Amino acid sequence: MAERICGRLQTGSREFDSPSRLMKRKKGKPHSVIELTEKFRKVFLDYGFEEIINPSIIQEKDVYRQYGAEAPLILNRSFYLAGLPIPELGISKKTIGEIKKIADIDVKELQKIFREFKKGTIEADNLIEEMVKKLKIKAEKATEILTLFPKLKKLKPIPTKSVLRSHMTAAWFLTINSLIKKNILPLKLFSIGSKFRREQQQDSLHLYESLSASLVVVDKKLDLNEGKILTKKILSKMGFPKVIFETKTATSNYYAPETEFEVFVKQKDKNIEVGDGGLYSPISLSNYNIPYPVFNVGFGVERLAMLKKNITDIRKLVYPQFYASSVFNDKEIASHIKLKKQPKTKIGKVLKKKIEKAILKYKDEIGPQKFLIYKDQDVKIFISEPETNKKLLGPAGLNTVYVYQGNILGINKNDKKFQKEVQKGIKVYSYIEAISNLFAWLAEKKSFGRHTIKIADTLPSINLELEKVMEKFITSKNKKIDVRGPIFVDMEIEKND
Repeated sequence: MAERICGRLQTGSREFDSPSRLMKRKKGKPHSVIELTEKFRKVFLDYGFEEIINPSIIQEKDVYRQYGAEAPLILNRSFYLAGLPIPELGISKKTIGEIKKIADIDVKELQKIFREFKKGTIEADNLIEEMVKKLKIKAEKATEILTLFPKLKKLKPIPTKSVLRSHMTAAWFLTINSLIKKNILPLKLFSIGSKFRREQQQDSLHLYESLSASLVVVDKKLDLNEGKILTKKILSKMGFPKVIFETKTATSNYYAPETEFEVFVKQKDKNIEVGDGGLYSPISLSNYNIPYPVFNVGFGVERLAMLKKNITDIRKLVYPQFYASSVFNDKEIASHIKLKKQPKTKIGKVLKKKIEKAILKYKDEIGPQKFLIYKDQDVKIFISEPETNKKLLGPAGLNTVYVYQGNILGINKNDKKFQKEVQKGIKVYSYIEAISNLFAWLAEKKSFGRHTIKIADTLPSINLELEKVMEKFITSKNKKIDVRGPIFVDMEIEKND
């Protein structure tokens, strides 16, 4: 049976089988934090851990059950959730008059819609759609009608007793409590997800949201040293073989006394904290009817990614779209230098080659002269030099555009002083190649008359263009675009009478 997709009929025709231009791209670029997350997943799975999705929303009472007297301090850094109430939308006589000015609708039907909205039968984000459907009006009219009800604008959030988890541990107690009733020990579980902390500010080391790669082991008997060995093995697999443990003197209430440890990796003679672990407190466990020891360790994914990428600002790592500057290598810059104009037809492409060949052939001829390079029943095309005692091609005409160390340069590749640029840079277009494309495009359009390229001073002056983002990058890095030089080459297009 045919399906209608986006208003068009799909019938098994080849329309949807041909490759989309959106698919014709080089391999995508992963985010470094997600890449490391995938590596954590592989390591955890290889060690026999089962993946769990832990809830992100935790009830305030559970924070008290886990942290005891420490709970208010934890909650002080937590995000509480709030929601807007559903208002009673009464329709006065005055409002009816205003509604009728917008659209001639059945007001009783609107009242019915509002009652369903108040009861929760109609979800808030479906309200406009229901109005459109049942009142037979356009969406913009429905939206305009809602502006007549100021209650909607004046709604104030009502706080709840729910918080976003500030530690993965907050969810582990709930998960373990549920799973020990229906699974055989040992339980080996892991979860990788966000934790949310109401930091005083977001800076180079602090974000409101960050990823935790956390695991727990539940068994009848557990040894803390076994947990440390496991932790060391995991970090070694992640590329951090030098691991140091330090027992915390002030233990979090959900850990048993003297079992909480901080995890450090050694890098460049510095010990960098990357995780925290220990055995859960028997008191906290008993609050969830968990009769068995639980080992837990969690790793800060962003912290490890920062070390791997040698990045000192967590914002640039996690949100490069907002905080990091663009970085492009020579090859990437070169790939974004394009021809402004080029022939499209078969004859135009033939002309491009003829023009390029003719310029090279007659470059040293002294004017005034002109050389016929093409004619048909409609046009005659010449390469020419109209001035007396002038060469057909100026000194910069033999230059080539190269990208070298972030600079875009127009250089003569045969000049020995540019050996480095030629050998190590990325060649883009010769000036003659770029100009020949422009001349062929003009000939293709039968743009009669004389066409002259005089001085190269910018990329567009030689029929090249650079994407704005690349231009901005080059100037921001104090690099240069220097393609200056005299060219003075002419093409004439005449009618063939």
